[in-house]
Amino acid sequence: MQSRLLQSPAFVHGGIRLDRWPAGAWLALQCAALAPTGLWMARRMADGSDDPLGALALAALAALVWQQRGSLRASPRLGWMALAMGGTVAATLAGSGAGPWLPALSPLLAGLVAVLALAAGLVAVVPPRVAAAPVAGLAVLALPLLSSLQFYAGYPLRVVTAEASRWLLAPGFTVAREGTTLLVDGQRVIVDAPCSGVQMVWLGYFTACTVALWAGRGSRSFCARLPVVGGLVLAGNIVRTSLLVALEGAGHAPAPWVHDGLGLVLLAAVCGGIAWAMARQARAPVAKGSCPAPWPSTIASGERHAAV
Repeated sequence: MQSRLLQSPAFVHGGIRLDRWPAGAWLALQCAALAPTGLWMARRMADGSDDPLGALALAALAALVWQQRGSLRASPRLGWMALAMGGTVAATLAGSGAGPWLPALSPLLAGLVAVLALAAGLVAVVPPRVAAAPVAGLAVLALPLLSSLQFYAGYPLRVVTAEASRWLLAPGFTVAREGTTLLVDGQRVIVDAPCSGVQMVWLGYFTACTVALWAGRGSRSFCARLPVVGGLVLAGNIVRTSLLVALEGAGHAPAPWVHDGLGLVLLAAVCGGIAWAMARQARAPVAKGSCPAPWPSTIASGERHAAV
């Protein structure tokens, strides 16, 4: 059967035409297959149930494809393309279910499978110099997941922030913590949902993914820097909350513009630190006993300093 197919001119020419399909056609077909997930994401972003920050991640992925449009592979990498096809099928089955033996997953979990499949499809056609990890990170951030993160992770983050703020404020105030509430010199201050830092977490990891792609960071190097991203986000949120709680505890409730301005300043500082950590190049190791020449051009020109 296989030998007959290979001897058939129509089959061979059809395979050649399929192999020469442009990369954009493969991506368009995959996006069409994942259209139900895209419609669900658009509805959730538009109905006010979640912040529409995922549109920024989608725009970043579109900008990546546009930037690499002249280098897209005519023949996708087979391993990544197989993952993309398998993930697309799995996302379709997970969203609709396939009978009693495979019940439908929640839209968010089915969407997670879908965006990871889309990330695999992108990695299959972009040049190998584009790392897969930050592409997958942007794909996950494209999901409308801020409200879910606030529901599941918001309270633990608020507890951690409140406890760290208690330690920072202890030298200047009499502070006690009850859950996510701080008692500062007898005045009760609640560390509410906006103080959990969920939006700062999203923006911090978005900055990490975009800067890593811009700097040409590899997947291993990108993943090695992720703990720094988490530490900077947590530290920035703790400092912001501590300053606001200190003002409240001292009897100087900050005006709304002070609250928002302080949050923007610390958000800019955190994202700037993340961008620096992602873009910073590792210093090349120097062999033991060797001394690198600080002025190679001077030495190369044959100039020498006279010994005294």
